[in-house]
Amino acid sequence: MRKIEVITTEKSEMVNITALVQQVVSDLMPPDGAMTVFVPHTTCGITITENIDADVGLDTLAALDAAVPWKQPFYKHKGGNSAAHIKTSMTGNSISLLIEGGEIQLGIWQGIFLCEFDGPRTRHIWVG
Repeated sequence: MRKIEVITTEKSEMVNITALVQQVVSDLMPPDGAMTVFVPHTTCGITITENIDADVGLDTLAALDAAVPWKQPFYKHKGGNSAAHIKTSMTGNSISLLIEGGEIQLGIWQGIFLCEFDGPRTRHIWVG
């Protein structure tokens, strides 16, 4: 298992971490099978989505903002970042990847993205 550190720069952003995860997979040289990518944060998620057009990430963030606005009168969490926690619950905090011949098996349009919802922060990602 290996830990990756990513420093985010925006309050909300989608950071393409595909190359970082592939480097860990290459370094660990696992047998063909599956690996997990896990984000141990409650205001930051992970997903697989299109990696060719950056507008997909922007559209994803806009749709999540529309579905879960930053401020709502019914939020009770005193930390003031309930929206970030809810968005993380929606995207999830882990993904499974299939590995063959030391390569992550993604579709031609797919990439792995760290979903920052309460940045900027230093985030950790576990791959194993």
